[in-house]
Amino acid sequence: QVQLVESGGGSVQAGGSLTLSCAASGYTYSRYCMGWFRQAPGKEREGVARIYTPSGSTYYADSVKGRFTIFQDNSKNTLYLQVNSLKSEDSAVYYCAAHGSGRPCSLSVADFDYWGQGTQVTVSS
Repeated sequence: QVQLVESGGGSVQAGGSLTLSCAASGYTYSRYCMGWFRQAPGKEREGVARIYTPSGSTYYADSVKGRFTIFQDNSKNTLYLQVNSLKSEDSAVYYCAAHGSGRPCSLSVADFDYWGQGTQVTVSS
């Protein structure tokens, strides 16, 4: 079993930055792939960034490429998402998620087994 707890959300002005954190616990092999997703009101949940934890390889959605950075601190069992140059359309609840091996490490919502409770990011223009 894996537990994920996000923190770091808040309200910022357009152009600002935040660092989201996801504290993870549970079996390491269930966290081979970790990702950040977001869901705005009335919209479907979408993948933002993912990291393949054994190698650290990353992948980003086009909408955030160059502005967001996903990284991990294995000593703290924590996943991070540095979000810069925020836009109003980045406003959403941000979720951390994880799954084990046996499937591609992508941004497909359906592939992820474990989810955090989410943290709200609100960007005002």
